[in-house]
Amino acid sequence: MKPRPASVPRHVAIILDGNGRWARQRGLARIFGHEEGAKAVRESVEGCGEAGVEYLTLYAFSQENWQRPKAEVTALMHLLQKFLKDTTEELMEKNVRLQAIGRLDQLPAQCRTQLDRSIGQTASNTGLTLILALSYGARTEIIDAVRSIVREVKEGSLDEAAIDPELFGQHLYTRCFPDPDLLIRTSGEMRLSNFLLWQLSYAEIHFTRVLWPDFRKQDLLEALRDYSNRQRRFGAV
Repeated sequence: MKPRPASVPRHVAIILDGNGRWARQRGLARIFGHEEGAKAVRESVEGCGEAGVEYLTLYAFSQENWQRPKAEVTALMHLLQKFLKDTTEELMEKNVRLQAIGRLDQLPAQCRTQLDRSIGQTASNTGLTLILALSYGARTEIIDAVRSIVREVKEGSLDEAAIDPELFGQHLYTRCFPDPDLLIRTSGEMRLSNFLLWQLSYAEIHFTRVLWPDFRKQDLLEALRDYSNRQRRFGAV
């Protein structure tokens, strides 16, 4: 990967919002919005790679999304499996490493198998790391981290006095990745929706009214330009 300018975020996270509205505006079923959103994923991956971003996390499927109608969830899982199968070769060509966070054991077996296969095939790539948040919820992640720490304290492998923010971070799903520097949310909504609540503590946030299926490289570059004009203080003066 080429050197990253200091004005470019090391890690970008995106909440992919607006698929349903995009489809509804066109009189289509919601799944067509999700299918069209795959183009935005490709544009974002390519744009981040070209800009020198090292990590890109996409909020692709939340814990709450399991509550949607069964037919829609099934269609989304088929779409995810097809997306992974169809794009792995492209990720290889672009030197992109694929990773995933969330309660991945909740994914359907065939979908999880394809995910593991794609992660394995791209494991040696050295460019952008693409992280898919699947069956992910930040509150669930934090609870899982607390349970892990409590278990280690009970087993005697961890001293309670050693618990600090850094140690807590090492028990999160994202322990292998740096915290996001920039969060982008599409569709004009202004909330975090239970996404990376711990990790986004000091992230810059960029909201755009563009619906996710219409999000293109120029929209990403606009967010990166906005980020480059921010002064990050991390609580200092």
